[in-house]
Amino acid sequence: MLKYLLFLNILFIVCACTTKPPVESPGSVTTDTVITRYSEPYRPAFHFSPDHNWMNDPNGLLFYEGEYHLFYQYNPFGNKWGHMSWGHAVSNDLLHWEHLPVAIAEYIDKASGDSTMIFSGSAVADVNNTSGFFPKDSGGIVAIYTSHIHKNNQQLTQHQSIAYSADRGRAFTRYENNPVLDKKLKDFRDPKVFWYAPEKKWVMSVVIPDKFKAQFYTSKNLKEWTLLSEFGPLGDTAKIWECPDLVEVPLLDDSSKKKWVLFISNSHPQGPTYVGMQYFVGNFDGKKFTPENPTQYPLYLEYGKDFYAAVTFNNIPQKDGRTILLGWANNWAYGQDIPTSSWRSAMTLPREVYLKNTPQGYRIVQKPVKEIVALREDSVHYTPPGKVFPGKAFEAEYVYTSGTAAKFGLKIITGEDEQTIIGYDKKKEEVFLDRTKSGNVAFHQTFPSVERAPAKLQNGKLKLHVFVDNSIIEVFINDGENVITDQIFPSSAEYSLEQFKEGGEAVTNLRVWKIKSVWLRE
Repeated sequence: MLKYLLFLNILFIVCACTTKPPVESPGSVTTDTVITRYSEPYRPAFHFSPDHNWMNDPNGLLFYEGEYHLFYQYNPFGNKWGHMSWGHAVSNDLLHWEHLPVAIAEYIDKASGDSTMIFSGSAVADVNNTSGFFPKDSGGIVAIYTSHIHKNNQQLTQHQSIAYSADRGRAFTRYENNPVLDKKLKDFRDPKVFWYAPEKKWVMSVVIPDKFKAQFYTSKNLKEWTLLSEFGPLGDTAKIWECPDLVEVPLLDDSSKKKWVLFISNSHPQGPTYVGMQYFVGNFDGKKFTPENPTQYPLYLEYGKDFYAAVTFNNIPQKDGRTILLGWANNWAYGQDIPTSSWRSAMTLPREVYLKNTPQGYRIVQKPVKEIVALREDSVHYTPPGKVFPGKAFEAEYVYTSGTAAKFGLKIITGEDEQTIIGYDKKKEEVFLDRTKSGNVAFHQTFPSVERAPAKLQNGKLKLHVFVDNSIIEVFINDGENVITDQIFPSSAEYSLEQFKEGGEAVTNLRVWKIKSVWLRE
């Protein structure tokens, strides 16, 4: 998560952090409350968003006893960053989420007066009770997070702590001997922990952000950690490194085979702001991560402005076999100013990630989780001319097969002078998303933008798999070889979709589905 020192100092001045942290977590959100609140302007219908207030990084993604757990960075007191605690929601299908009370809340140390915010981290299923926190012959959930210590609006230190739950994540107890890993550093955060089965041990990846380093530690009990190795700097170092995730990813053409991938949130420059994540493909021997062909980096995971801090779910059942990734659909440059109320920020769609073997080496491919098809409603095959009116929540599959057009693609029309363009430029061999006239773009000077992702025609064809959800657009290019995620804030209550072509003809096919809301009653 973004916690630059200057940024933090400004936020502490604005937020003051003088409000006493909650003694009790907010209650669960009732269905009636959800029905009322989830009809606000710009509210996504099938992307996760908090019932109210500010949210950023996904944390503690975990499948446990039939439930997917989504913890996340959350401010219980307002819709801007501050008082960071872990919000919590659960789902049995990755789509329909039940809001639960705050899982781990910010607190004040009575002896020192220091305040501790609960920064990003992970959660594991301690099924063998390696921690000793649970009754004999039982297990539970252990959360591993960064304790961000501050006092009088000044950051003091960051270290790694744990908390545990014996009731399927409904209540957590902080470990009395925290911290479990303390290097006496101001910036040392975002632990992602997984079980390394070959050696029956836990492995943690964590970052020293301003040094562009990921460190790997090991533990037998989640309480005592030993340094294994370091990785970095390598690849993109334009911005600090955050939210590391070392995980095995299946091969696209043979999911029984896997390779190790290290994901890093770091932000690389694109226009006046940054977009951001990179990844490294390599080998992990239980001690050290070694990237393949170091000269090929950086490799970027996304090309949209609104994608960051993505991490994968732990403990996905072996019979499922997928690696599932979830990211934050916002941007630190303008995230606190987006024109939404009473909430700010949403998550991306959960994505299945694979590795595709290409002439240049292994590359990440992303696809929306297969569960999304259950939300499809009416579908229509569409050929130009004309428009289709799919509402504000829809899915579109666009295929270009041949033609002489120099540019072609889709326009999302939201008003007389409002449109978002998703197009392809043959000369530049790139897909672009132009939101400069998408609606309300004046709330921040860096918001109007055109995002670009490299994309070559494949046997003369281009595929765009597009999800539009009120204020969020996700574009999966050529079966997920690249992705663009952006927010838009149109003034119109009605969206229309039309195809365009420039400089020639374009033979295309378009299919569109309306998508049901995951929040309202059937």
